[in-house]
Amino acid sequence: MALPWKKKMIWRERLGRNRTILGEKIREALASVVPITAIVLVLSFTVAPLPTATLLAFLVGAALLIVGMGLFTLGADTAMTPIGERVGAHMTRSRKLWVVVLVGFLIGVIVTVSEPDLQVLATQVPGVPNALLVGAVALGVGVFLVIALLRILFRIPLSRILIVFYIAVFGLTLLVPEDFLAIAFDSGGVTTGPMTVPFIMALGLGVSSIRSDENASQDSFGLVALCSIGPILAVLILAMIYPAAGTYTPVALPDAADSRALWHLFEEGFPTYLEEVAVCLAPIAAFFALFQVFALKLKRKKVLKIAVGILYTDLGLVLFLTGVNVGFMPAGSYLGRQIAGLPYNWILVPIGMLMGWFIVQAEPAVHVLNKQVEEITSGAIPGKAMSTSLSVGVAVSIGLAMVRVMTGVSIYAFLVPGYLAAIVMSFFVPRIFTAIAFDSGGVASGPMTATFLLPFAMGACEALGGNVVTDAFGVVAMVAMTPLLTIQMLGLLYQSKLRRAEAQAQVQDEEIIDL
Repeated sequence: MALPWKKKMIWRERLGRNRTILGEKIREALASVVPITAIVLVLSFTVAPLPTATLLAFLVGAALLIVGMGLFTLGADTAMTPIGERVGAHMTRSRKLWVVVLVGFLIGVIVTVSEPDLQVLATQVPGVPNALLVGAVALGVGVFLVIALLRILFRIPLSRILIVFYIAVFGLTLLVPEDFLAIAFDSGGVTTGPMTVPFIMALGLGVSSIRSDENASQDSFGLVALCSIGPILAVLILAMIYPAAGTYTPVALPDAADSRALWHLFEEGFPTYLEEVAVCLAPIAAFFALFQVFALKLKRKKVLKIAVGILYTDLGLVLFLTGVNVGFMPAGSYLGRQIAGLPYNWILVPIGMLMGWFIVQAEPAVHVLNKQVEEITSGAIPGKAMSTSLSVGVAVSIGLAMVRVMTGVSIYAFLVPGYLAAIVMSFFVPRIFTAIAFDSGGVASGPMTATFLLPFAMGACEALGGNVVTDAFGVVAMVAMTPLLTIQMLGLLYQSKLRRAEAQAQVQDEEIIDL
């Protein structure tokens, strides 16, 4: 039995480690938010001045986002990832298919409901109740997470599944109102955010760890890709059952006469989002508690650590949603309207590309994916090459999204050739690159895309007199699509270099034999 002073020392060490990790997470969040904040400040002091109250609310919102994302990602690492790995390994060890199906479906639904990016998108979709949209998306993720897990267990090639379901996706788009198309594809992008990605990838690693073949680790990729398809199909089906689209209502600007009134705006939001987040996270906590009692039976210390992680997640999500809804979205929408109203509104395109480049460079989930890819491929795909490829893809996608906002070109003109090219390329690149590419599409469309770039596009579209629902929505979908092409192009380049190196080695061997 440990002495009291030893227990105090242990708790102090743990507290110190948590503070250090939290500091790292806040620095990651800082790197994610600061570039957008700097761009907004430069624009607000030059070509697109913001009202003082709106600018101050944006800055307070940025601070809440930084702290909230830091706490949230710490909670995801402390609670969601360990739960995902242990649940994935345990349910596959049971060797019961019905367990994999049932647990996989429940996990997909439960985790998606608490996804912050989805909550942000749902509040911006006109004419559809938040709960209805979130519920449809959650069911879609649940079904496709089961499909993704079964793919790993039965060793089914990812490219075949992608072809079948994307044919189904584009077939359904011919039967639904145009208003829902961009929203459906955006739903697929926002679902794979900071809550679901760590959990789903950990679950994939847990399931693949049961297999002993050499392709097991590679097959752990692709879960994010398949879980991005489920929401698209779910929202398209919802559009056929619930064919209603409301009128877009511009985001209200913060109205505060002084600093106390400004803080009151945020203070009013805290109870609302505290209640919403508690409702979202309660199913995850209940699921873990039941799984712990009947299956996992972890030690008390590990259970306590996971419980603390869930609390971190709760607090971080409350701060995140409050900062987004009160500070970030109004500033993004107003800034888009201001720039679109300029005589030289073509600068929407380069500004959007600049934002896209910095957003993906600073996205924490992207860094996690880059590191995992570099480790699994033993350095064959360097993290720097991955990062640059993603940045180029996202910058181009935001530029094209701004072109859509200015011209009203249908999203079909970009998505159909883009996905067709990505699927064709999948037959010519190594399997690992295809899985990574489609996973990257979901990971690249992170928190900043839904919280700032989508309101920015909506504000610009409104000022230009376009249809916000058909022309502004689709930003997230464009961000999720272009990495499919750029990463697979990286795969073609890698394959070409590998073949040249093999040919050169063969020539050298022949020369040695001749000697």
